[in-house]
Amino acid sequence: MNNVVRLPGREHKLAEDPRRSYTLPARLYTSAETFALEAEAVFFRSWLYAGHTEDLAEVGSYITYQILDQNIVIIRGKDRQLRAFYNVCSHRAHELVKGAGRTKVIVCPYHAWSYHIDGRLRTARGSEKVDGFNGDEFCLKPVKVEEFGPLVFVNLDPEAEPMAGKTGQMLAEIRRQIPEFDRLTRISTRSWELKANWKVIVDNFLECYHCKNAHPAFAELVDLDTYRSVTHGIYSTHLSKSGRADNKAYKFSAEDASQIGAFWWLWPTFTINAAPGPPNMALFYILPLGPDRSIEVTEYFFASKEIDADQEARLDYANNVLTIEDNNICEAVQRGLNQRGYSQGRFIVDRERTEISEHAVHHFHTLVAQALGL
Repeated sequence: MNNVVRLPGREHKLAEDPRRSYTLPARLYTSAETFALEAEAVFFRSWLYAGHTEDLAEVGSYITYQILDQNIVIIRGKDRQLRAFYNVCSHRAHELVKGAGRTKVIVCPYHAWSYHIDGRLRTARGSEKVDGFNGDEFCLKPVKVEEFGPLVFVNLDPEAEPMAGKTGQMLAEIRRQIPEFDRLTRISTRSWELKANWKVIVDNFLECYHCKNAHPAFAELVDLDTYRSVTHGIYSTHLSKSGRADNKAYKFSAEDASQIGAFWWLWPTFTINAAPGPPNMALFYILPLGPDRSIEVTEYFFASKEIDADQEARLDYANNVLTIEDNNICEAVQRGLNQRGYSQGRFIVDRERTEISEHAVHHFHTLVAQALGL
């Protein structure tokens, strides 16, 4: 249901102080009108994770990325620079390429118009017979693209500020906490479709108030007494010391390099996670489908493609326990947001900003409100 009738009551605006603030109203999680506004104000104006540079190592290697109804191709040029374009032929709008691969020339499968990998029109059969035909008018339309360490981001806003100027010390933080960040290799990718608004999923990631109750194994894996969240600009940092090596999630050695739980969220839908144990990270991101549907994707990275039994156990816990627990939570919350008896809640924020504090959720809600002009 996209237009729920609420019981009468006052709707509170976000307060600047999270300790005095109500949450965003439920209607922003269920409304088709709000979702349409978010497409333009959030997803078509933000830096979005599109892939990893290990898939774009060679000249002519390309990947595709889709956000809502917009399809993008990212390709490595002869000059070794990455370029991104709308994945559409300038002739009659046919999709150019699918998936990932490598090519010397981009050729449209419909009428065989071809493009250089820098986006310039190469051939258009019969165009020499067309009066006033100017090939420069029909180059591929560019999209902004940046490398963030080994990660690739795109932004559909032609006026977007450079990503590096908006992410502050985030990359330096990640490299400090995950020294192998630039060298880790992808070993697995999983995706799930959820009956939940994208903001519900982000909300859930940004607090550990629910961890002891909803994730008993995770509550042993990390030391929740040391869990702290810090907000900055368009991202937040969530760090803790590791918990018991002999815990209910998966085992790790006290000598392993990573003795932390390190988590970062980047506006609007991207996270990087490093768990206790051998060098690792998981890239978790959300692809919105509608006001009450989302796809979440997790890419897992280790130091080597060859992984041992302990690392297999980590993947098993992440995929089949922790993710399922969170997905069930998010879908239950979405059902609750459709109830006539709910409109807004209050953030639990303590002065010490301990693991129960929801100030990072408030930070996210503030960015949503700013984007939507609320």
